[in-house]
Amino acid sequence: MSQQQFENFTASTLYCEKCRATTPVREKLLLVLPDREIFDYLCTECGSSVGQREVTAGEKMMAEAIAGRNRRNIPLQSLR
Repeated sequence: MSQQQFENFTASTLYCEKCRATTPVREKLLLVLPDREIFDYLCTECGSSVGQREVTAGEKMMAEAIAGRNRRNIPLQSLR
């Protein structure tokens, strides 16, 4: 496995102190800065903030480039 597979994680469940359980979370864009974006993870049960994630401009450009490259490699038959 290459390290690029582990560059951009997004959480689907996190521990919520208020609910005292691991719950599904939604990611909400909190702040856009010139060099990074900050996302907040919110508990889907109670709405509490349970964590944050920062994405730097370089990481975002790399993820978009990889996604674009992967889309170009899809055979046309699978798009129909």
